[in-house]
Amino acid sequence: MTKGTPSHWVTAVSEIAEEGIYIRGYAMNELVGAVPFSAITYLLVRGELPTPGQSRMMDVILSSILDFGLQKSGTLAARAVVSVNPVMTAGLGAAVLAAGAYAVSPEDTGRFIAETFSGWKAGNQPMDEAAAELVQNLRSEKRRVPGFGHQVFRYLDPRSERLKAIAKSEGVWGEANEWYEAVHRAFQIVSNKPELVLNDVGMLAAIMVQMGFTPQEMCGLAILSTMPGVIAHISEELGSGVRNRLVPDTHVEYTQVRRDLDSALKSAGWR
Repeated sequence: MTKGTPSHWVTAVSEIAEEGIYIRGYAMNELVGAVPFSAITYLLVRGELPTPGQSRMMDVILSSILDFGLQKSGTLAARAVVSVNPVMTAGLGAAVLAAGAYAVSPEDTGRFIAETFSGWKAGNQPMDEAAAELVQNLRSEKRRVPGFGHQVFRYLDPRSERLKAIAKSEGVWGEANEWYEAVHRAFQIVSNKPELVLNDVGMLAAIMVQMGFTPQEMCGLAILSTMPGVIAHISEELGSGVRNRLVPDTHVEYTQVRRDLDSALKSAGWR
């Protein structure tokens, strides 16, 4: 097989050699026990060892979601699936497939921040002025800004404030974060909604943009963060002894009306 052809696999992520396993060029037996899981995760995804501050921020990112309980469709999907196919992998697969634009994943928010931040950097406008112009354009196009708002919190999201404080203390706060906060301030002013919070998903996405992660990588890391909770729910479901979880009739509104098949067939031209 010729190197460089489409059928030839090329990877710098890891290598299994005769003398051992290498992760991004480092011997795995040296990494294990020397650096924490969060640092190895950063190494695997970004390709380089993190600073101690980046490693601690990764630990926060990987601990930021953990479990949404039964409020997340992925948890319900996982438990429903293992009630009929009682194996851990089936439940994990269902939970992963339930992550997306409306649940768990900060990918859309990360993409918005990365693209608009790059656009601002390419110009020469002051940050606040550019943010106000961006918000005006988005509102005229009736486009939402991802990462803003919460069903409970007003004015400040305590989770976001905690993430911000840690990012600053660990030295991973930067221009991408300042830009997103400028957009948030502009949106509050233009919409006359000072109570509109910058939520935890938005703050996480901004921090991960600043750390250099791609939007797709953010989705994967968010899913990884939910895995301990998903495993716990699946284990609990497997131990419950309940088979074939169904939606009870008390939670369903049936909107069908009874119809006559013979008359419907005649109307449709059947003989």
